[in-house]
Amino acid sequence: MQLKHLRTLLTPQDGAAKVTCMAWAPNSAKFAVCTVDRVILLYDEQGERRDKFSTKPADSKYGKKSYTVKSMAFSPDSTKIAIAQTDNIIFVYKIGEDWGDKKVICNKFVQTSAVTCLLWPAEHSIVFGLAEGKIRVANTKTNKSSTIYGTESYVVSLTSNVSGKGILSGHADGTVVRYFFDDEGSGESQGKLLTHPCPPYALAWGSSSIIVAGCDKKIVAYGKEGHILQTFDYSRDRSEKEFTVAATSPSGQSVVLGSYDRLRVFNWSPRRAAWDEASPKEIPNLYTITALAWKKDGSRLCAGTLCGGVEQFDCCLRRMNPSELSSVIFVSSEAPVAQSVCC
Repeated sequence: MQLKHLRTLLTPQDGAAKVTCMAWAPNSAKFAVCTVDRVILLYDEQGERRDKFSTKPADSKYGKKSYTVKSMAFSPDSTKIAIAQTDNIIFVYKIGEDWGDKKVICNKFVQTSAVTCLLWPAEHSIVFGLAEGKIRVANTKTNKSSTIYGTESYVVSLTSNVSGKGILSGHADGTVVRYFFDDEGSGESQGKLLTHPCPPYALAWGSSSIIVAGCDKKIVAYGKEGHILQTFDYSRDRSEKEFTVAATSPSGQSVVLGSYDRLRVFNWSPRRAAWDEASPKEIPNLYTITALAWKKDGSRLCAGTLCGGVEQFDCCLRRMNPSELSSVIFVSSEAPVAQSVCC
C-alpha cells in the first residue's frame, strides 16, 4: 500500500492549533474532526464539511476553555459520538442519521481523573483510559462505568485488534497491557505484555503483530507474546522526529505512523512473516502529525496536524500481475488480467 495525497480538508493555521483527535464512522458516511477550540467538525465521505457542534465542559462554572478533548469515537451504528475530556468526563452525543439533526447529550460518565483515550468497539461498551492509569468501560445502556484493570501509570494510548474484541493500552512508563473481551480461541495471554523503552504514544495492533514507537525514533514490531520481531531504527536520521501517533488499516495488514512532516507506511508480508517498509510520505511544512484516522473500508486515511490542518490520502491499491493473482482470487484461464487489490 502507498499513500497518495488527495485534498486538504482543513487548512492549517500559521501557529499551533492542534487537531486533537479524529474518527471515521463505521458506516464510512461521516468523518469527525476535533480542533483545539473543542468544536467537532463533521464531513461527508467525499470530504465536504456538512455540520459542526461545540462540546461542553463538565461544569459550566469553569468555562468552555477549562478542558481539552483528548479522543473521540463513533458508536457502532454511526449515530452517536463519545467525547473524552480532560475535565474528568465522557459525553456521548446523539448526532442522528441526517445532516443537521439536533445534537443531544444522551450519556455522561464522570470520572476521577482526566480521560486520555477512548474506543467504542461494541454496541453499548465504550473503553477508555485515565490519567491515573486505569482502563475502564462505560455502558451506555445502564449509564454506568467500571474498571477493567488498573495500573500506576498514565494511559498514553489505546488500540484494539481487528475484530475489536481485544485491546492494548500503552502507559507512560513504557508498559503495554493486553486485555481480551473474547480471545476468539487464540489462547493469547492477558496482562502486561511488554515494556517499551519509551512511552508508546504510537501503538498499533496489526493482524500478525504489534507495532510500538515513541520519542526514541525507533519503530519496534513485537510478536503475539511480546518478543521483538523487527526494529526500524531512525535515531541517526536527523530529519526524523519522535513518532506521535499510529493507525492500523481495517484489515490489519498495513500500519501508518506519523511524526514530523512524514508518514511512514508498513505492510505485512505473509510470505516473509515480516513488515516491509513502503516509501514514506513526506510533506514539507506539514509539521507534527497529531491524529490519524482510517476509513472503515480502507480506502482513505486522514492526518491531523499541530497547526490545525487535516489532509486526506488515498490508500493506493497495489497493482498485481497475473501470477500473483492466482494465490488471491480465481483468475480466468482465458483472459488473466492484472487487477487492483486493496491492502
